Amino acid sequence: MNLIIGSIIVIVAVLGGWSLHGGQLILIWQPYEFIIICGAALGAFVIANPMKTIIQVFKSIPRLLGGATYKKDDYLQLLGLMYEMFSKARKEGLMSIEADIEEPESSPLFEKYPRIAKNHHAVEFICDYMRLVVSGAMNPFELDNLMDIDLETHHEEAAEPSHAVARVADGLPAFGIVAAVLGIVNTMSALDGPIDKIGALVAAALVGTFTGILLAYGFVGPMSSALERRAEEEAKFLACLKACILANVQGYSPQVAVEFGRKAMASDLRPSFAELESHLRGAKE
Repeated sequence: MNLIIGSIIVIVAVLGGWSLHGGQLILIWQPYEFIIICGAALGAFVIANPMKTIIQVFKSIPRLLGGATYKKDDYLQLLGLMYEMFSKARKEGLMSIEADIEEPESSPLFEKYPRIAKNHHAVEFICDYMRLVVSGAMNPFELDNLMDIDLETHHEEAAEPSHAVARVADGLPAFGIVAAVLGIVNTMSALDGPIDKIGALVAAALVGTFTGILLAYGFVGPMSSALERRAEEEAKFLACLKACILANVQGYSPQVAVEFGRKAMASDLRPSFAELESHLRGAKE
């Protein structure tokens, strides 16, 4: 939603201010300049990035139209799932959760928390590391280091679309200059024509510079920042998982282990202690 609201504000502010200043909107409509700038930017984007990143970018941008990726309910479901899993492992033994982590898609435990079950990265993270916990192959320090490596790799991959879009934003002003230079070339070839035609060609050339700068700083650059924020939200969600699992491996009770996870959350999404306790009490019942 922020993408739509922000774009409307940018357009209204720029074009509205231009109109109030006495400008004619029709003068800004230079489709050939747009083709040059956007086409060159798209071509450079394709040259600079592997197909995997290109696909990720085109999949990620439409998601900006939605709300935040993670809400408080997602975190509550996450903590509820981890609490139930830790409690089951403590009461019935670690082997009791083996079926849940080997086949999470058919696990009654995961089915109780649909938001988590639909999150491929979260499910994979839980299953991978709880499988190591069940096997007893690693101590908490080794597990911590392995998680850090995993999270760093995941964050780098998740942030790549934002970096790719940022590079496009960096190049757009230069492509605007390219369009402007081509417009000046047209102007030079028409110097023997009427003055009104020369003026129109000069105006069209200047629109190229204007378009490149506006697209870079009004739209593409902010979109890059929004994609980066989405990647950070994903990393924060997995960091909460990491805190829960490590606390459990270190011998803390399920209630305390999920409290570690609660403390790892961002303050605006973190439930209160009483709210979490009420949610876990509902899970027990």
